[in-house]
Amino acid sequence: METDTTTPQPSKSAFNNPLAVPLAIILGFGLVATAIFFSGGEQRAINFAADAPAEDSEAAAIRPVDDTDHIKGNPNAPIVLVEYSDYDCAFCKQFHETMNRIMDEYGPSGKVAWVYRHFPLQRIHPNAPMVAAASECVAALGGNDAFWEFSDLIFEDRDTNELTNITALPDYAAQVGVDVAAYEACVADGDYISEVEADIADGLNAGARGTPHTLVLVGGQQGTINGAQSYETVKQLIENLLTQIEGGTGR
Repeated sequence: METDTTTPQPSKSAFNNPLAVPLAIILGFGLVATAIFFSGGEQRAINFAADAPAEDSEAAAIRPVDDTDHIKGNPNAPIVLVEYSDYDCAFCKQFHETMNRIMDEYGPSGKVAWVYRHFPLQRIHPNAPMVAAASECVAALGGNDAFWEFSDLIFEDRDTNELTNITALPDYAAQVGVDVAAYEACVADGDYISEVEADIADGLNAGARGTPHTLVLVGGQQGTINGAQSYETVKQLIENLLTQIEGGTGR
């Protein structure tokens, strides 16, 4: 996870063994709201400066998911993962791949939905807010599917530690079926910067201090996946939650 060195870090006692979390969840569904925390054991944190000071208070409830969000999968899925992400974040690239695998497995059944919200860390990724605004232009011009395809191209077309090639963005827009002239006019006008800023504010209110930061919404309760957890860890979490929700097999 990429974070702000000025941000107070969570106590290590809350971030022990990621496999202990699903075991805790099995003990009772009521634990979901407080128990879904993961360690950074599989991903080394990179301590960088983000743009906003953190507060020690607990995160407020996340802004409700609605039709203004970018949603992959069933909007009414029993498990909704809301990710705050940065297109130039190395760990976000890894987690994007993980989430695409998760959605390939659980999306068709309608049991898991993935919501993407922006949380660009401008101090370390100066172009990230612009890339985020560009993705909003693509969404406005091409729709939800175009947004997700555009996002996939951004993450897939760079190496883990590279930044987005902003000169390639118009080509990505064309590849997902968006008129390039309209796209470039939208970006030049800065039409969707306010939407990106709103996502950042929402992320801060929800406790995001680095990326990726993912909220797990289940039955009105909220938990957190911190950092780029592995496919296996996220899958185990989902399987345990589905077992409780359905009282049966996961998929």
